[in-house]
Amino acid sequence: MKKFRLPYVLKKFDEVFLEHGHSAYLVGGAVRDMLMGKEAHDWDIATDASPMEVMSMFRKVIPTGIAHGTVTVRFLKHEIEVTTFRTESEYSDGRHPDKVSFSKNLEEDLGRRDFTMNAIAISLRDGHIEDPFGGRKDIKKRLIKTVGDANERFSEDGLRPVRAIRFASTLVFSIEKRTFEAMQSSSVLEKVKGISIERFRDEFKKLLSSEKPSVSLKLMESTKILSIFIPELADCRGCSQKDFRGFHEFDVLDHLFHSCDGSPKEKLNVRLSALFHDIGKPGTKKTVSVDGMEKLTFYGHEKLSSKIARKVLFRLRFPNSLIENVCHLIENHMFHYEENWTDAAVRRFIVRVGYENIEDLFDLRISDVYGMHGKKIMPGSDTLKNLLELSERIEKIKAEKSALSLKDLCVNGKKLMELGIPSGKDIGLILERLMESVLDDPSLNTEESLLKLASNIWNERNKISR
Repeated sequence: MKKFRLPYVLKKFDEVFLEHGHSAYLVGGAVRDMLMGKEAHDWDIATDASPMEVMSMFRKVIPTGIAHGTVTVRFLKHEIEVTTFRTESEYSDGRHPDKVSFSKNLEEDLGRRDFTMNAIAISLRDGHIEDPFGGRKDIKKRLIKTVGDANERFSEDGLRPVRAIRFASTLVFSIEKRTFEAMQSSSVLEKVKGISIERFRDEFKKLLSSEKPSVSLKLMESTKILSIFIPELADCRGCSQKDFRGFHEFDVLDHLFHSCDGSPKEKLNVRLSALFHDIGKPGTKKTVSVDGMEKLTFYGHEKLSSKIARKVLFRLRFPNSLIENVCHLIENHMFHYEENWTDAAVRRFIVRVGYENIEDLFDLRISDVYGMHGKKIMPGSDTLKNLLELSERIEKIKAEKSALSLKDLCVNGKKLMELGIPSGKDIGLILERLMESVLDDPSLNTEESLLKLASNIWNERNKISR
């Protein structure tokens, strides 16, 4: 039978348990990852020692979840979570067991876990594998299957169906038939409804970081979990975008799913923007006739999409800064660059979008095009040529150190007050007029030119007010 060579730190860690007459096992995701040939970073240990015994065995121990048998041990510059073997009773709140009983039996402890792939243990003593529920076989089949009865496992914790869905895309596994059927049952969905929004959000973020989040998103839709937490997204199903122009192959929801797949997985803001950028289309859809053919329009959908995305992300309790960034990208994703843009138009684009957001906005555009047919954009395509040309013009303007914000102007509010312009909203309005003038003609950005222009604007305003 296969045995694992464990890291030196864990072998030394086990020596402490051996010295005190206890056994210890590596459990959970680290074991699953090792069996899949991946490197494990976070170590969870299960032991027959009680929490108080573990605390007496090591010098630096944090009682992170001592009521449920868990402490965190600081050992050789690592933080290792240690939990006593335990059994659990009913889960009245759909998350925490009503009663935890400590055990001396490893199999009882593994039997309380969610999926067979997570119910495997490796002895720290000799690397021997304990697999009472066939987890290794299911990992080999790339199968997500509950330990024991699926309905019982899911009734214990309403987050488990969401975790199963997340694992499907992050591990590229399938969900076993009976397990999936249980996830669709009304009783399990009632448990899912009871989980905190923060727990759902954390799983949602993890699935968005997978190579192909559409796998999980489609499973969320088919189990109706998407309708529970993001009904606005589920409502995009069936909203067709096809017309004679052939731009879109999919309805709005599949387009959003594919766009999410086509966005950079390391950029959560772009992934969220891609997933929600057209969520306002069902609310703006109209059909018009063009030469006897029906043309679909979605005028203003970017503004409605931004508004809906803000509502959804706020409900999911994402950070305000992330929400603002995502909504800004969505609201600006319909830009249409043409080579006849003047330099002033490019400067205005930079000001409107923000130089710091341009790369993300371009990523969103590429994701949007990917989502039209679920295919990567080919090198040399019109889309990439268009973005490259705009990017080169933006960098050229940046290199010229053109004034692109009020702080770049050669005058400020204090200088304007020295002209006799009173402080207040008039100062702000005149500075904005000066900014507009400089965007049109950067050569005006000198103190002499701007003060003369400001004086003219002020005198003109006074004439009108009289």
